[in-house]
Amino acid sequence: MDGARDAASENRYYAPGADRAEKVHRLFARIARRYDRINDLMSWGMHRRWKRRLVSLAAPRRGEKALDLCCGTGDVARKLAEGSRDLACEVVGLDFTEEMLEIARKATPAALPVSYRQGDALALPFPDATFDIVTCAYGLRNLADLDRGLWEAARVLRPGGRLASLEFGRPSNPLLSKLYFAYLRAALPLYGWIFFGDPHTYGYIFATVSRFPGQRELASRMAQAGFASVEVHDSMGGAMGICVARKASTGRSETGIPGEKA
Repeated sequence: MDGARDAASENRYYAPGADRAEKVHRLFARIARRYDRINDLMSWGMHRRWKRRLVSLAAPRRGEKALDLCCGTGDVARKLAEGSRDLACEVVGLDFTEEMLEIARKATPAALPVSYRQGDALALPFPDATFDIVTCAYGLRNLADLDRGLWEAARVLRPGGRLASLEFGRPSNPLLSKLYFAYLRAALPLYGWIFFGDPHTYGYIFATVSRFPGQRELASRMAQAGFASVEVHDSMGGAMGICVARKASTGRSETGIPGEKA
């Protein structure tokens, strides 16, 4: 993965240290207006299916409260509310890019129990044990400190609460993995050229995916952050992965190998 590390270091929106948040904010402020359209093109519309599965696995129930981290344009927050409208599940969407939140607010019907708030996933502006569900779609790899973000998610969850994360994965099949990363490296900068005249805007995805741990390592780090059990749900041979973790009821995580679900 030396080539992947080179691509990450050369991308103007990627920084591994203290400058990470500022660069990510600048990127998403720039691409906000076309974000959903490009996601449709880039994934052939399948990102909507994966997000529906994320919401299904989060399983909102009557009287629960959900937080959608790095909510972007609010599509997952709305799905959480729409899927549970009759069950009275309240949803808060949080993102630190105001340009994204402006789109989310305009796209959300007033009848849906969804509110939006600007904030940092590494310092959540909520008391301990506020939520029953925390979701995050394609957001964890953008955090400057993944482990701190997981601990913050665990902190604001009530005992027994669920964290559900959808992210780019790492296929276990070597050939599929090679083709997958070749596609990301070659195709994504083209989207940046076409829509923004800048390959770095979408080349950023390859830079972050190549540095982000696979779904199984992510599951292990969730367990270390205080979750009692973690399941891994693969899509497209592992190119996409959903990790569903449950916070320990006692505040202590169980040891053991995270479960895996196809």
